[in-house]
Amino acid sequence: MFLTKKHLDRRTFLRGMGATVALPLLDAMIPARTLLALTAARPVPRLAFVYFPHGAIMDEWTAGGRILEPLAAFHDRLTIVSGLENRHAYGPVHAITPGTWLSATSARERGVTADQLAADHFGCDSPLPSIAVATEAPAKIGAGIWEGEYDASYGTTISFRRRGGSSDPPEPVPMEFRPRAVFDTLFPNDASGSTSVLDLIADDAASLRTRLGPADRSLLGDYLEAVRDIERRVDEVRLRPASFGGSDTFKDRMALMFDMIAVAFRADITRVASMMMAAEASTMTYEHLGVPDSFHALSHHQNDPEKLDKLVRIQTFHTSMFATFIRTLAALPDGDGSIFDRSLILFGSNMSNSHAHDHYPLPLAVAGGGCGRHRGGQHLRYPDRTPIANLLLTLLRRAEVPVQSIGDSTGECAEL
Repeated sequence: MFLTKKHLDRRTFLRGMGATVALPLLDAMIPARTLLALTAARPVPRLAFVYFPHGAIMDEWTAGGRILEPLAAFHDRLTIVSGLENRHAYGPVHAITPGTWLSATSARERGVTADQLAADHFGCDSPLPSIAVATEAPAKIGAGIWEGEYDASYGTTISFRRRGGSSDPPEPVPMEFRPRAVFDTLFPNDASGSTSVLDLIADDAASLRTRLGPADRSLLGDYLEAVRDIERRVDEVRLRPASFGGSDTFKDRMALMFDMIAVAFRADITRVASMMMAAEASTMTYEHLGVPDSFHALSHHQNDPEKLDKLVRIQTFHTSMFATFIRTLAALPDGDGSIFDRSLILFGSNMSNSHAHDHYPLPLAVAGGGCGRHRGGQHLRYPDRTPIANLLLTLLRRAEVPVQSIGDSTGECAEL
């Protein structure tokens, strides 16, 4: 460990020519002869909510099924949660399914979502209260006979935050699907797109290196290279359409969004993230899986074995991308653990059987160490139709967000 009489502040940034780059935790940010719990290296929770549309083939979701196989390596930090329902998602189907997932509140009544309750609590400790990202642009979803009764944004976002006045109804948080816009939010740059952010802060980075020990110099170098790699990929994806084609651009965009959440958690730019892996009622095709069908059209499977198999392939692919994300988090150091050790991540959907358009039993899983507050290695089966709000309440409390209730919660999910 590199020790100095005056350690670096945890909120040290690299700056230059209108660009700002936050730093990961360095040994130089930890004062000597100080209890870990009183330093910047103390365990700090990160919360992520990762949503996939169109439910899951439930026979293939639970233990022994194909969909969760990619997460086998993380069994000890994974909990499958069964028996939960969101009764507030019934109605105009896709038009309100995403927007009610994290609030467990009627779209008519509106409610602040779990991610934004966490952002309200953690926001003052990080540059950004939260980030909300998506892999593809949302499309307007008709509400049929309910048209005009609900905010159209309920089909395009999973996140709603408080407005300026506490008595005002919550407002939607747009899910940013443009990789360049996300990158520029994380690493502000007045010359965005024309000059690499790392070139602009190069002088400041060189100056900082002279103040660091060998281990910190190596860690800083690896981190800046990771940022440069993300920036390069952002520029590559921007030049290609958001479809698979021959270059698997959709897959690349999804990987980029996950990597940007990871780097944001690592540099403590934010402690709360939400992601839509695909748009609600997505027409995306998955040729690289041998599935040329539109995702949404395929979700109306009518119990056809061929269609069911194709859906399982798509859903397993989504899980494999999520598994890569948490593998990345597990490899990122944070104090005496990893970012994954600190994280609580909800992975799931607000729909069950996509052909029936029902919302029970929901496919849900919790991953991460939660700063030692998540047991993992279990499949918890709760009484039929337990409100999903109970799980949201539990996750918030495990992250030490002081909430009394959320939506129609009736209490915590025991044993999680």
